[in-house]
This record gives sequence, structure tokens and C-alpha cells, in this order.
Amino acid sequence: MKQIKPIVVVQNLTKVYDDKPVVDGISFEVQEGEIFGILGPNGAGKTTTLEMLETLRDIDGGSATLAGFDVAKSPDNVKALIGVQPQTPSFEEKTKLVELLEFFSSAYGEKVDAIKFLRDLQLEDKANSYVENLSGGQRQRFSIAAALVHGPKVFFLDEPTTGLDPQARRNLWELIQEVRDRGVTVIMTTHYMDEAELLCDRVAVMDSGKIIALDTPKNLVKALLKKGFTKAQHVEQANLEDVFIDLTGKALRD
Repeated sequence: MKQIKPIVVVQNLTKVYDDKPVVDGISFEVQEGEIFGILGPNGAGKTTTLEMLETLRDIDGGSATLAGFDVAKSPDNVKALIGVQPQTPSFEEKTKLVELLEFFSSAYGEKVDAIKFLRDLQLEDKANSYVENLSGGQRQRFSIAAALVHGPKVFFLDEPTTGLDPQARRNLWELIQEVRDRGVTVIMTTHYMDEAELLCDRVAVMDSGKIIALDTPKNLVKALLKKGFTKAQHVEQANLEDVFIDLTGKALRD
């Protein structure tokens, strides 16, 4: 049986602004091939944590390694191994999607079948369209394609479904699972607890720069119930989002 090993190891990671720790000595590991979620309220330090792991911000204390490379000491090696889908992706205007994918892949010294990439994301019919003409869900899917052209080992997503309609949101969930099934480790932040519960193998809950809980979603719920937590029970077989999807269909809209 193949032993699962951590691909990301974080030890006492710290980021300080104006003498205040925004990320306050956190430690965790991400196993190869899992979807790992970082949850927390605004200002908890989630995005800053991702940006340090992505080499976008300097690490002020502690350490982080990705696939054996020290993030602070070997940023170029790390950049070659990661894909990043930020909160607000931006692309050059008046450039066709197929041209953008070819440009991004060439920047990594790779050659990809851009049409196949777009077909996998249900964007083949938009190959000759411009990013600025895409819907919100289409832009998110295209930004994922752009981040995956070089075959990264670790894929970072920062609140990927914020502002999307139900069809686009569920489609993006399926896409994230497909990315994981291809062998890519996924690290994501989200404010949607249903999203984290559905997608994430494990989650770290952050508050005020610290990790205050880390486990599988199911184990975290069990721990809460063991503390005596109760709430009114309303067992429903469906919710309003299910009604919406049933009435309007699963197909993505332009």
C-alpha cells in the first residue's frame, strides 16, 4: 500500500505587519493528493498564509516546504510546482482564450493542446472569445485552466466560488474534485461551510492569525456534538438551492 506523505509542511509560520502578527506561528501539513481547506472570518490570516506559500509574500518567521523545497530559499523551484487561482484573477484584454493558454504554457516551457484544455472546462465554444466577455463562472473556470497548463503538483484557490450563481458554483466544485482526481494537491480558502464540508478532506480553522482547530469536517462536527452542542432539528431532503437547480437545470449559462 502506497504511503501518503506530506507535500506541504508548515512550521511556526509567521507574518507581521506594524508589529502585529497577521499569521501567528501556525503549523500544519498537507498530504499529497488531498483537498485541504483553510477557513476563518475576514482578517483571520487565510489569504496571507496562501500568499506566503505561493512565494508572493516574504516569510517573517518559521518555515514552509513544498515538495521538499524551502519556500523562502527556493522560490523559483516552488513557483514551477504550483498553480494559483487568486480571488480576483486578471488577464490581458483583447486576447483570445486559446492564445492566452498558449502564452501561459510557453512561459513554463510547455506546449499544450489549448482546445482540449478548454473542452475539459466546457469552454471550447469560447476559444476565440476574450476574457472580458466571459461570465463570472466562465472566468473562474478559465483562470483554473490557466493555472494548470504546466501540470503543477499543488494548486491554490482563494475563495474560488464567491459571487457565482448556483450552477457555476456546483460546476466549479466538480472541477476542483476532478483536479484532485488527476493527482494534484489542492489548498483552498472559502467562506462557504457547505463547500468546505463537501470538498475538503481536512480543514484548518483560523482566527486572529492562529489555527484553532484542524481535522476532517466530520470529526470537527463530532467534537462539537460531544461538547453538548444542540440545535433545532430540521431534516429536509432538499433545500432551496436544489429547487433552483431542478427548475433551471445544471447547464452553465453564458
